[in-house]
Amino acid sequence: MENPNIVTNFDYKVIILGAGAAGIRTAIELKKNNISCLLISKRKHDDAHTKMAAGGINASLGSLDPDDNWKIHAADTIREGYFINDPSAVEVVCKQAPEAVLELQKWGCKFNLTEDGKINQRFFGAQSFRRTCFSGDETGKEILRTLVAKAKAEAIEHQEGIYIFKILKSNERITGALGYDMVNEQFVHYLSPVVVIACGGYASVYSRSSSRQGENTGDSISLALQAGARVMDMEMVQFHPTGMVSPQSYLGKLVTEAVRGEGGILVNKTGERFMEKYAPEQMELATRDEVARAIAKEILEGRGTKNSGVFLDISHKDKDFIKDRLPHMYERFSGIGIDISKKPMEVAPTSHYSMGGIEVDFTTGSTGVKGLYAVGEATAGLHGANRLGGNSLAETIVLGKITGNSIAEYLTTQATIEKKGNDTTIQLPQFPNYLSAEKLIKDVKELLWLHAGIIRSQKILEEGLEKLEKIQKNLKGHEQQTEFNAENFLMSLDLHNIMVVAELILKSALERKESRGAHFREDFPEERKHWCKNILWGKTQAGYQISSKDIPEVGRDIKEVLEAHYRLDYHQLE
Repeated sequence: MENPNIVTNFDYKVIILGAGAAGIRTAIELKKNNISCLLISKRKHDDAHTKMAAGGINASLGSLDPDDNWKIHAADTIREGYFINDPSAVEVVCKQAPEAVLELQKWGCKFNLTEDGKINQRFFGAQSFRRTCFSGDETGKEILRTLVAKAKAEAIEHQEGIYIFKILKSNERITGALGYDMVNEQFVHYLSPVVVIACGGYASVYSRSSSRQGENTGDSISLALQAGARVMDMEMVQFHPTGMVSPQSYLGKLVTEAVRGEGGILVNKTGERFMEKYAPEQMELATRDEVARAIAKEILEGRGTKNSGVFLDISHKDKDFIKDRLPHMYERFSGIGIDISKKPMEVAPTSHYSMGGIEVDFTTGSTGVKGLYAVGEATAGLHGANRLGGNSLAETIVLGKITGNSIAEYLTTQATIEKKGNDTTIQLPQFPNYLSAEKLIKDVKELLWLHAGIIRSQKILEEGLEKLEKIQKNLKGHEQQTEFNAENFLMSLDLHNIMVVAELILKSALERKESRGAHFREDFPEERKHWCKNILWGKTQAGYQISSKDIPEVGRDIKEVLEAHYRLDYHQLE
């Protein structure tokens, strides 16, 4: 097949791949430092995955519980992450989250307020105090609206409808990126000494996911590995306890944890409030992995609904309370004929968030490759083996600000790149035609749900890896396109990214012979001390190379709080 030519060239100091909260916050900080940058996204400027984050953003403001502070927030984060978090990442985010949230409010973010005008805070699973700031049950949407408005006010440039598929390097430094403009149907070349990967995670590589179509399919992982960065903890995928199970068009879509945070209870088909068996102290507000496994067990043992779910019930709360605190959930279920103030919701676990991602230094956002940075869900380190609900939005705005400042410092010493050093050759992937690629994507997603889901074992994982290897080998036997076809090209890129991630999830899960957080091995059901470490992958000419690293020691301040064992008193919610 003849390779098409580059049509358009762009020249910027910094290009940011992804225009969600993490990417925009990075751009705003760059603008403060008088650095030209370009936000690049597949979707429209105001339609990033950030808007799907419903429940809230964590910050130890102490609006309702004045005893809360960043150290307790950090301890909760590390405990929820089963002690394989990067302590420096946890400290940075928890310390700076209050200032970051107040900054959002200053920029016009409409958080729910208490009667005395403070930012209101709700309970969230596994947290010692009420520290989750919220805007009804559409917090991510409101934060994104605020950041987009700020970016527009600062005249930050943005291009949408662009699929970036290659990061360029010369002499071990970043020199730009290649992409396909889906709107103008042309290939584009971006010349830049700095690239920021902010294009999300990989939770959508599973057949049941809370992500929308085309989001979180592992672009960030594939791009980072190709550029020479390492990825970490790929086996750690968070399965949110409560995704929708019907109708089919809503399968896996998130039912926010805010429902449980506001007092929702879980019952099986017999009406039993089953969390009493699994987490008698924290009940529905136990860690997400505990609640997800409990629901999965109820379903597997025959106590689930006809749609293989359980019931989440908040009908004991006043209707006006529900409409005020959970307006989006109320409207969504009303749209399918269910009044949640009268009837329970039917839910089951869904792939929701990837704790694994690109290895970065959280004090700079750097990947270790000169000129390559990463922010948001694309990164690993903060969340460990299980993300504390409400921490993802905090991570985006804190690390975005840090990364923007770090890039400004890097550029003061960075020499101008040599334009002639760029390799702009477009290597079209030799993948099958559109219909075959679409089917293979579906097959790989289903494979992961069955073989690298909530409950894993060596047998199940090895069977999954065998199936994946068979798909990889059979690719060459499919009909190939003889002429360039944009739709097929883009579908093939998705397939490539999903298969890269699938392989690393399966191999990492096989390597980690223990159960920790979201990673549960029924053949190794206990945590094992010698596995308190991170698993890393890098790309070499021979394939992917695995390594591991020990967890740095937790600071004295956080260690003292961990030893104090602050725990949420669930019965405050009764």
